[in-house]
Amino acid sequence: MNDFCSHSLLRLKKNCRFAKVHLIIITKNMLTLILITVAVILLTVGIVWLIDKYVPIKFKPVLMGVLWILIIFLAYITFMSVYGEIQFNKVKEKRYAKVINNLVDIRDSQLAFRERKGKFTDNYNELINFIENGKFIITQRRDSTIIDEELTKRYGGVETTREITIIDTLDQVSVRDSLFKNSTRYKTMMNVPFAPEGTKFTLKAGAIGEEDKKEAVFQASVLKKLVLHDQNPDYIYKENQVVSVEEIDGKTIHVGSMEEVKVIGNWPKLYDVPTKN
Repeated sequence: MNDFCSHSLLRLKKNCRFAKVHLIIITKNMLTLILITVAVILLTVGIVWLIDKYVPIKFKPVLMGVLWILIIFLAYITFMSVYGEIQFNKVKEKRYAKVINNLVDIRDSQLAFRERKGKFTDNYNELINFIENGKFIITQRRDSTIIDEELTKRYGGVETTREITIIDTLDQVSVRDSLFKNSTRYKTMMNVPFAPEGTKFTLKAGAIGEEDKKEAVFQASVLKKLVLHDQNPDYIYKENQVVSVEEIDGKTIHVGSMEEVKVIGNWPKLYDVPTKN
């Protein structure tokens, strides 16, 4: 019960943090919209004053009509530019969350694969086959005391003992049941959500380090532009340039690395809120 409450509290905190960041982004965009609106109003007042003071009366109706059309057009363009970015951020966050869920599944599967095989794989078929047929071995370590026959002989028959560690195999658990329970989502975890049909995460695996100290590494990644392929190109370009602790830096969403030994993703903690069914 305590574990359940702790887990629920953790999820609540993460959801609150995600909502807080989202609210900050919306607030910034709304502030921009307000400032632009105020600037347009001041500019309009200035132009109206100039027309009233210097333009002959017979030309005023025409100029005022043109001016109002221009003002309405500019107001629409300004509103849509800000509102469009707000909508883009909503779409982006929803899609990124789904993409990250798949990357976490790939990461967990790779870690299980390494535990049994001693390496990572760059082949999805091999990974899926391991999930369906692989086993985790549950062991128990215990200390024991035995007679050391060699030392006993050396000391003229005086019984001498030594400590040893015995590892007992208690059971074997299916990798599939351990990681995914009754879900079959591992069969499609390589497919990139919202990307063009057939798009898969790029999966790499290898080893780095000195010859006698090789460490297994892997990376699964996808370009942001594929996840956001049907969105405004200007917003996608801006998203690729982002550098922030509250955003996903760079042009890709990825987990792991081929340059250093790590199995974390490049997304901020706010995306760690689970959304799996």
